[in-house]
Amino acid sequence: MNMYEEIKNYYCARISQTQKAIAAAKKYIYSLGTIRLLIVICTISIVCVCSYQLIVQISAGIMGLFVFLYFLMLYNRQQKKKSYLEISLACDENELKAFDYDFSAFDGAQERIKIAHPFGLDLDIFGDNSLFQAVNRTCTVYGKQILAAWFENPLQDADEIKMRQESIRELSRKPAFVHHFRVMGLTQQGSDSILKEIEDFIAHPAYIRSICIWKYLQWIFPFVSLAVVVLAFTGLIPSSVVVISYLILLGISESQAKKINRLQQWIGKKTFVFTSYSRLIAAVEQEKVESALLCKCRACFIKERKAASVLIHQLATLSGELDQRSNLMVHLLFNPLLLWDIRKAIQIEQWKMSYGKSLDNWIKSLGEYDALCALGTFAFNHPDYIYPSLSKQYFELKIKGLGHPLLHRETCVRNDVSIARQPYFLIVTGANMAGKSTYLRTIGVNFVLACTGAPVCADSMHFSPAGLITSLRTSDSLNDHESYFFAELKRLKMIIDKLQAGEKLFIILDEILKGTNSVDKQKGSLALVQQFIRLQSCGIIATHDLHLGSLEEEFPENIRNYRFEADIKEDELYFSYQLREGVAQNMNATFLMKKMGITV
Repeated sequence: MNMYEEIKNYYCARISQTQKAIAAAKKYIYSLGTIRLLIVICTISIVCVCSYQLIVQISAGIMGLFVFLYFLMLYNRQQKKKSYLEISLACDENELKAFDYDFSAFDGAQERIKIAHPFGLDLDIFGDNSLFQAVNRTCTVYGKQILAAWFENPLQDADEIKMRQESIRELSRKPAFVHHFRVMGLTQQGSDSILKEIEDFIAHPAYIRSICIWKYLQWIFPFVSLAVVVLAFTGLIPSSVVVISYLILLGISESQAKKINRLQQWIGKKTFVFTSYSRLIAAVEQEKVESALLCKCRACFIKERKAASVLIHQLATLSGELDQRSNLMVHLLFNPLLLWDIRKAIQIEQWKMSYGKSLDNWIKSLGEYDALCALGTFAFNHPDYIYPSLSKQYFELKIKGLGHPLLHRETCVRNDVSIARQPYFLIVTGANMAGKSTYLRTIGVNFVLACTGAPVCADSMHFSPAGLITSLRTSDSLNDHESYFFAELKRLKMIIDKLQAGEKLFIILDEILKGTNSVDKQKGSLALVQQFIRLQSCGIIATHDLHLGSLEEEFPENIRNYRFEADIKEDELYFSYQLREGVAQNMNATFLMKKMGITV
């Protein structure tokens, strides 16, 4: 049994176990529902039978209510358990689909696609069937944002990459914890604007002014209410005073209604999100970790007097209690007697003053932990992927058995890459459809993964982190009145400017200057590569222009030719997709035209 079969069996076993647990939960829920119905019937029956025994009726009613509420609590708890199990089942079923390279269940962050990005569009980093969609298992809004930012701006510091590798490697050995973390997060993610809303809430001035006065009043109101009722009951004051005092207290309590409405509209919608965050943070607090990044995230949650999970749960509880003001009985009874609305609003304001700034850091740390968990799942799902070794010297890239992570493992053809010094360029020539563009994308995608700290699809890899920039899929822009050729020139100008500014780049180009005629293209391509060499840069260039192969003679220490061939056997075209040394010998355009009946 190979490694992938073991991982697949792991998910299948958990799916089977979860399905049994869901069936048991449904059966238990049905039983609880039946018991609650029987309790109601029995209570009503006792009350009716004992119609002349008031004490028995009251006792039966009270006992029946408490027993009913107890079983209702069990019912609600079991419903939550069933919901958790159903999300868990969906997660594992989606992982099995991902084994067959169906990533449609995961968010590819289509909104992050940017034409101007140095490599994102060329390498299909975001969108449907993208690298991000294959990796993304985040369960929080900020976790997704952080993971996307890591892919957009990969690390260029070798020490930071090593730290992230350690964290991902550790989490890949904790599949049960990572799965539990994700399922809890998916129960309530919140909207994409949650972080901005929380930042606005923290920065918002206090909804309740003159807090000191209201603090005293919240203790005076119950005393006044009790005193008036007692005096009226003893006959010392007329009963009408009770009504008058109630209306006065209700009017005072309603004086802050508009402000509290605004507070409720904001925080009432976040109750379930805060509860979810509290549970996620509690899971992180309780999990023992060793790697530096995971320890740093965990330490962020426990440096207050109380753990962050407890404090956020307090905010969720206060939010839920404030939301009870929508209940008419609470509103009309608790407000005049206890100043319920104002009391809860003050408690929320005090929480914000004490922990508001920390809340932002907690959510960001949770998002970072979430992003690391997603990469940990990616590592767990690909047990044959390796963590590259790193060099701090610009530039080295030595890879054996490199494959594209989005191509099926059983059909993916693997190749090698070798850049041992600076400046150095690989010139890759070859026929149409022979594999040049796929080879460039394979290198680029794995380079992004490596700089993100994730394992890569290779047998071995040693590399130097650098700024990646590509030009594989340049397009014209009708909106900007920009031609294809001008768009390509802008990209090449950007590369030159970065190199002249001293940036260390890894450059990947496919068919440069393809927007102009062949003579201009040949002259411009030769001049561009010569300038790259003079600027001490490194990279890979794929081209149909065999004349570029002559540069190896001019720069024997800095340029190496490689090729992808289209072999013609028995009047048929065959592609091996294997990289070979030298300049391409066979071109297939005229052959294909003849095969299609086009006169050449």
